[in-house]
Amino acid sequence: MAQTVIGVIGGSGLYEIEGLNNVREVVVETPYGPTSDVLVTGDLHGVQMVFLPRHGRGHRLLPSEVPFTANIYAMKKLGVQRIISVSAVGSMQEEIVPGHIVIPDQFFDRTLGKRPMTFFGEGIAGHVQFADPVCKDLSAILYTAAQEAGATVHRGGTYLCMEGPQFSTRAESQIYRSWGVDIIGMTNINEARLAREAEICYGTIALATDYDCWHTSHDDVSIEAIIAIIQQNVAMARRIIAGAVAQLAVERGCVCKDALQFAIMTDKKLIPAATKEKLAVIMGRYLD
Repeated sequence: MAQTVIGVIGGSGLYEIEGLNNVREVVVETPYGPTSDVLVTGDLHGVQMVFLPRHGRGHRLLPSEVPFTANIYAMKKLGVQRIISVSAVGSMQEEIVPGHIVIPDQFFDRTLGKRPMTFFGEGIAGHVQFADPVCKDLSAILYTAAQEAGATVHRGGTYLCMEGPQFSTRAESQIYRSWGVDIIGMTNINEARLAREAEICYGTIALATDYDCWHTSHDDVSIEAIIAIIQQNVAMARRIIAGAVAQLAVERGCVCKDALQFAIMTDKKLIPAATKEKLAVIMGRYLD
């Protein structure tokens, strides 16, 4: 069995993983340009880890500026089989109190179509199953690890991914609530789509920081309030990751690992050589 490699994409406030041994910074070249930052490799409790700050160290990139394709490509190139995403989100439900953790199992896309969301194109067409956009096995382990870490954690729920960078208007917030979504953020749908095409398991630790602007008895979302909650939640996220990695150091039995098995529609003989070369890291075993 190949060595298990766990990837972590850190969102607002999580710019490093504490406790990593044999730390090394790696610049990964990709056909999609540079990644958000250098990737940091090391081992945590004997498990090989790859860490990447989604917005770059110092939080330099807007959600729509994050090079999602390059980031997932680089993770795949370094042998990552599972990605744990850590993300700050707004709560759209009364029972998800700021400071709580959510492990969502669904996404709803409200981005504006300007962000990369597929490795297909340039002479190769394909369609992956995405009805269940996160890995059930990975999410179950994250939920258990959150409970063991002492978090107030909600299992399941829908993450609405908005374009940003502005927060919601009051009208938008109320409409999103009427749709039954549970949390709102600005990044995860793109990562989840690309991870599925790369046959990488994907799961989210969502850190609820505020009630958006729908809650009439709470202050509207503000950066000051978000930062205060993030500082509390990031420490919890680190404990959850530390508790989860040992359980993830096993061979995968989920459907994610074979997501491309029947996805490619294009006749192999018609796929341009340049496209095959570009996608060798992502789907080379299906293109030979």
